[in-house]
Amino acid sequence: MSNNRRKFIQQISALGGVGLVSAAGINEVAASVGHQKNTDFIDADGVTTLTILQTTDVHCQVHPHDELFWENGKAVFRKTGGYAHLATYLAKEKKHHPNSFLIDTGDMFQGSELSVKTLGKAMVPILNALNYDLYLPGNWEVIYYKKAMQTLLGALHAPKVCANMYHDLGQGKKGELIFPPYHIWHSNGIKIGFIGYTDPLVPLRQSPNYSKGIIYTKPEENLAHYVDVLRNQEQCAAVMVIAHLGLSQQLHLANQPECEGVDYILGGDTHERVRKPIVCKYAKVVEPGAFGSFVGKLQLSFKDGKLVNDEYHLDEVNASVYKADKNLAALISQYEQPFANQIYKVAGYSTIPLYRYFVVENPIDTMILNALKWKLPETDIVLSNGFRFCPPRTTPDSTGNIPITEGFIFDMLPVDSTVRTGAVTGKQLFDWLEKEMNNVFAKDAVERFGGWVIKFKGMTVKFEAFAEKGKRVKEVKVGNQLLDLNKTYTICACERDGDPEDMLCRIRNVQQPKNTPYTLHSTMLDYLKNNSPVTPTPERNAIILDGPQDLLTQVTGVDYVFR
Repeated sequence: MSNNRRKFIQQISALGGVGLVSAAGINEVAASVGHQKNTDFIDADGVTTLTILQTTDVHCQVHPHDELFWENGKAVFRKTGGYAHLATYLAKEKKHHPNSFLIDTGDMFQGSELSVKTLGKAMVPILNALNYDLYLPGNWEVIYYKKAMQTLLGALHAPKVCANMYHDLGQGKKGELIFPPYHIWHSNGIKIGFIGYTDPLVPLRQSPNYSKGIIYTKPEENLAHYVDVLRNQEQCAAVMVIAHLGLSQQLHLANQPECEGVDYILGGDTHERVRKPIVCKYAKVVEPGAFGSFVGKLQLSFKDGKLVNDEYHLDEVNASVYKADKNLAALISQYEQPFANQIYKVAGYSTIPLYRYFVVENPIDTMILNALKWKLPETDIVLSNGFRFCPPRTTPDSTGNIPITEGFIFDMLPVDSTVRTGAVTGKQLFDWLEKEMNNVFAKDAVERFGGWVIKFKGMTVKFEAFAEKGKRVKEVKVGNQLLDLNKTYTICACERDGDPEDMLCRIRNVQQPKNTPYTLHSTMLDYLKNNSPVTPTPERNAIILDGPQDLLTQVTGVDYVFR
């Protein structure tokens, strides 16, 4: 073990994740991002303007990365994000808008090799240096289990809120809230209240053991109560819900009577890029993309203590426009250095851009499926979750091909799950497909279960996304043969920590379940070693009959376009 890495691990162990003060000096970095005390700003008409800045779903992407934009019907790529570049953007914004409040609405500790190697601890000093004012835990904050989540979030300097995560006292009995339910920002005689809600479906969407010891409730159970507290008791001039529910669920919530009295839902989870607030019955809804590529900027104007105007912009953190803050770049480098040889080691190459933005099929997921099928060629069907996290990779190196590093494998697959095999009947497959399609395309937003269409190889499925529930799947072929409901087929997918032994990729009662000696990472590394360069062109294994194959969002029925 190198001296640098040994020193780093000793440092991590000694601090236990709390504090993680950089030798470079976090205070110096904090000063460089322009954090400053709010000052009075009242215009000639007596109007006070306050600004809320929001990031979400950065998924530990500390460096600028390729980002996909959909412009004029085709994919366009630009370099965006990176915490050091975000720092420069924030310094500029805070200079122009000193009455500003910076929030992050979740998924800040999962999604990269640096995070995995340090169990999220390397992210703490970076986030603290950015001077956030408020945090909300996302669905992936439980990635290192409950106690680690509490320690990591507790090490962040800013307050945390969440009104629907309770300590589990056993036998389904709720204890106290893990975090305070709300926070109030006082500025220039104005109070703005923030109520936090994270995804109550975490125990189902994530491996069940991650959130063991936590009980989640629906926002509707106590939202009206806290709105009343903030509006009438605390006399807040505006009330914000900061949420990590997904855009569909946030739109649903904004149309429920429990949301009366809320001005905005500042959302996260589904990585949607809302450029114009979506107006619902009781509140407006926004969501500012992912990976640090964007910052949502909401400007609220008050006169005589009343909200009189609001203006929203989705700002792109273009890496060529906002140069890296040197102090924060040095801090990131310090914590990454012990693992740099692994993170940047090239495992193989792709001849085509790698991304996973389309709801139905993507090159990244195709590559994962190809690797699984290569490793287990006798398996009839290989499955992969409809993952949403992971920025694109599109820039060739000197070989003319696009390098796939070990770090990018962690970006694609932050959890190195064991590959598990089993057997299911054709009827099990068909019923499961109908359920999975409803999770994505349910007409009633409350039934949507996050994620995108499940990915598969060895099976071809034709479906109508907007048909009635239970009637979406029109044709299924395994190999070249129509699905036989009475036949048994072999499948493989990843094991989830805490799932029943006979469950595989949310399919229950799987026969002959068995863990293989392979993991997702070892499978991908072996596949690239033997097959690079690869060309993972989507194979149209999932064919949407009533919509575009390049569908970019599951959200319908509102004035919103992903671009």
